Amino acid sequence: MRRFLLPSFSLLLLLFLSSCSGHTTRVIETPETRELEGWQKPYEVDGQRYQPLRDHQGFQQRGIASWYGRKFHGRKTSNGEVYDMYAVSAAHKTLPMGVYVKVTHLGNGRHVIVRINDRGPFVAGRIIDLSYGAAKQLGIVESGTAQVQLQALGYRSIDASKTTTFSSPGNYDSGSFAVQIAAFSTSSNAYNLVGKVDRQYGQATVSAGIRNGQKMYRVRVGNFTSLEQAEQAAKNLARGGFSDSYVVAFE
Repeated sequence: MRRFLLPSFSLLLLLFLSSCSGHTTRVIETPETRELEGWQKPYEVDGQRYQPLRDHQGFQQRGIASWYGRKFHGRKTSNGEVYDMYAVSAAHKTLPMGVYVKVTHLGNGRHVIVRINDRGPFVAGRIIDLSYGAAKQLGIVESGTAQVQLQALGYRSIDASKTTTFSSPGNYDSGSFAVQIAAFSTSSNAYNLVGKVDRQYGQATVSAGIRNGQKMYRVRVGNFTSLEQAEQAAKNLARGGFSDSYVVAFE
């Protein structure tokens, strides 16, 4: 579906690559990104720009997971490792390489912890591409795709007692959560929606951010102290007409 190896060195101001599956990829070199590793640089795939995140903390995302297997087995991933379809790993468009992510299947309740070592999937609507080994644990090999929740855990370390810990695990059962219901490129649209939903659902705010190089204004509802509360609110909002609602952790 998409695989390419991002270079860790600069050759040209704009470096063009082509993935093995035919996607046209352009790694974008700027003075600000010149010293970064290749997989940290902004890039374009078939004209769509992606900006890799420099920090994983607070990252959560909900959407469709897919998996990839034998066609790419033994080939290099975007960070230069050799892809092992039987290992537990994943591809994500913007998360930092090496970060571990908890992937929860929203249909069957299973979860798996994967390490990000590749870029993709570049298919509309999909947010993560799992290795065959990870997909098997999650129970999606036969179905091919599933609705999942992603939670970034951090970088793994193992101490002398063989205990696994993560550098910044956070607490995804308690903290500060909201439900994102929409995102606009124009601030007035976002604030107009806030005025409407604030009266109906309580606290609503606008959070500005950059997505794919463009400034976006995200409308978020609520300030929940547990993930369970936020997920219930997301379901209520979806039933109220905001079908794309999903939970986010406040930065």
